Amino acid sequence: MRAIGYTQPGPPDVLQDITLPDPVAAARDLLVEVKAISVNPVDMKVRQSAGPVDGQPYRVLGYDAAGVVKAVGPEVKGFRAGDEVFYAGTLLRQGTNAQLHLVDERIVAHKPKSLDFDHAAALPLTAITAWELLFDRLGAVPGGKDDTRLLLIVGAAGGVGSILVQLARQLTGLHIIGTASRPETKAWVQELGAHQVIDHSQPLPPQLNGRQPDLIASLTNTQDHFPQLAEILAPQGHLGLIDDPASIDVKLLKRKAASLHWEYMFARSMFQTADIEQQGELLKQVATMVDSGAIRTTAGENLGIINAANLRSAHERIATGKVRGKLVLSGWE
Repeated sequence: MRAIGYTQPGPPDVLQDITLPDPVAAARDLLVEVKAISVNPVDMKVRQSAGPVDGQPYRVLGYDAAGVVKAVGPEVKGFRAGDEVFYAGTLLRQGTNAQLHLVDERIVAHKPKSLDFDHAAALPLTAITAWELLFDRLGAVPGGKDDTRLLLIVGAAGGVGSILVQLARQLTGLHIIGTASRPETKAWVQELGAHQVIDHSQPLPPQLNGRQPDLIASLTNTQDHFPQLAEILAPQGHLGLIDDPASIDVKLLKRKAASLHWEYMFARSMFQTADIEQQGELLKQVATMVDSGAIRTTAGENLGIINAANLRSAHERIATGKVRGKLVLSGWE
């Protein structure tokens, strides 16, 4: 099969077109023929720091995928060959930047019927991250329309933020303030359902006019924003983050008895938690919401077929920190 991989971590140009043996489904595996992928910041971070694992000559990146089930393992219960699926994969196996990919059925769902593979591939990782952050970490309740607390989403125009705004607006009664710094991204966040958009490149407290968010989702540059986030957070509030700040002073939260939450969507698959199937279930709910028109895909731009050159371009674009929504690649030469 064709794939994109590398032998040593480094800059985007380490990515190369390669050929690997076709994998074989075992146990609860699905063997998926990958039709489209999307690229996430985690791809870039792993490429910069981690080499091949388990004696493999190459490391294949990629987590988001949409495709068709080609074969199933003997213990698979919920899927069969020919099913169209979408999912976000795991850090523990070779990735989705390949024509054929193995994935545990418990973290997979049937693709939204209303979306093509390109637009479906943009959803899984960010949807899982946004869902887990909002409901499992920050404590909002799906369907809790009577919960009118204030939610601040820092970096609301990115992949996770674009889904988080929609989930919060459709499934809760939270008052949503998103942040964005450019006219086009501010308009995008407003269009997705934020009640207000403020500029994270400017001091936040004056823009909030004394309001204190009960919930804060910090999705980017947490290290830079943390002191003012701690300042504006409501007493007994909850602050969640997904990025990798070099250091933050958590003592700033003590006097408010506030809670800090870290969201990492790979935790369930990495540690095979008892609730690992929840990822497949929440993707199923996301697919239902997409097909009903309640939420939309956050696919931004399709960069062309799946090959090393286009993947390198995607990694370079993500490194700028100015991508709106998700970058997608689809099809093979």
